Amino acid sequence: MGDDGPGARPESGGWRGWREATEQALYGPGGFYTRPGGPGPAGHFRTSVHASPLYAGAVASLLGRVDAALGRPDELALIDVGAGRGELLSGVLGALPGEVGARLRPYAVERAARPEGLDPRIEWCAELPAPGSLTGLLFANEWLDNVPVDVVETDADGVPRRVLVRADGTERLGEPVAGPDAEWLARWWPEAAPEAAVTDPSPGLRAEIGRPRDAAWARAVRTLRAGLAVAVDYAHRRADRPLFGTLAGFRAGREVRPVPDGSCDITAHVALDACAGPGAEQLTQRAALHALGVSGRRPPLSLAGTDPTGYVRALGSAGAAAELTDPAGLGGFGWLLEPVGASCAGLLTRGVA
Repeated sequence: MGDDGPGARPESGGWRGWREATEQALYGPGGFYTRPGGPGPAGHFRTSVHASPLYAGAVASLLGRVDAALGRPDELALIDVGAGRGELLSGVLGALPGEVGARLRPYAVERAARPEGLDPRIEWCAELPAPGSLTGLLFANEWLDNVPVDVVETDADGVPRRVLVRADGTERLGEPVAGPDAEWLARWWPEAAPEAAVTDPSPGLRAEIGRPRDAAWARAVRTLRAGLAVAVDYAHRRADRPLFGTLAGFRAGREVRPVPDGSCDITAHVALDACAGPGAEQLTQRAALHALGVSGRRPPLSLAGTDPTGYVRALGSAGAAAELTDPAGLGGFGWLLEPVGASCAGLLTRGVA
């Protein structure tokens, strides 16, 4: 589809590419994320935000480092992209020192309507603020995996073709991939690129074309005049792309067949290395949270004798931290940190005095 958006090449008989179909299913009228009165993401899957308030506390700590690196500006922004129902921002506001909170301008970027009862300090936005308009921390937790992408599958000759889908989830193969999408595959997912059909034809391989996510992330970073942009998501790298893709559906806490009819979340893991700008760093969530003081270390048993209540509380906190940093679970998520300006480079690897 080149640089055209979803729907640029409509197919007959209700067949559409996965990018267009997902856009409508998630964000169209009555979509999974936009339908009025829905429970939001927390009603269907559990993110790090919902797992423990320790996560919001860690983001508050990171915001403090950004604030110090920027010289404590008069106005400090926190932009939560893909804000759900505002849970992360609410948690961060509750964890911040009063002096920082007094200078903070929190923004929730979310296509669903503003939820009732949300802290009035939070500005609710359907779109990102203007490029270069804010200074501070932009944080996108499990946002990019819901930026719709097209899916390709290699045919019997190993040629990658766009996968077309109907609203009931039925699929068929469409036209061969060409142009910028083929170039993206060659650079970032070579096993499913057209060149592979010549040198090593492998039928049945699947891949997700991440160009829309690359563009979405680049636009998000441009929101900042100075500061740090962070994306946290299910991720894979060029050296270990999954052979059969990662497209999945979720409903009510369970993985289900992805059907683009608005009944379920539709997601795919993110090629964060393709999104990354030249100055970006990539860490696991485990490493990032450890750098922010979150660890699953159990409290000393001696505390149980001197302060039983404190011991139980510390034990619960250690259990929550262990879940957030488990390398086989949430701790294996990728963190992409992209500084805007030199002052916020290396905040999780060198710290800020």
